[in-house]
Amino acid sequence: MEEAIKFVIAIIVLALGIPIGGYLAKQTKEELRQGRLWFKLIIILSLIGAVLALILGNDALLFALLFIAIVTSRSLKR
Repeated sequence: MEEAIKFVIAIIVLALGIPIGGYLAKQTKEELRQGRLWFKLIIILSLIGAVLALILGNDALLFALLFIAIVTSRSLKR
């Protein structure tokens, strides 16, 4: 039961990455133009790290890297 609660909380925090990424994109438009390549690199490295964390069974690292990937990708879409 405790694992299920942790999982639900993690999903909620990941879902919060969507509006946070949108907000950051609105506030930092000029940085997005200059750093587009770096944002893509952050997304790729975060996803690779998330897969490794999944294989290793490190849930905290998995959800942290997924949060970074979500926020960064939302920033690029704006």
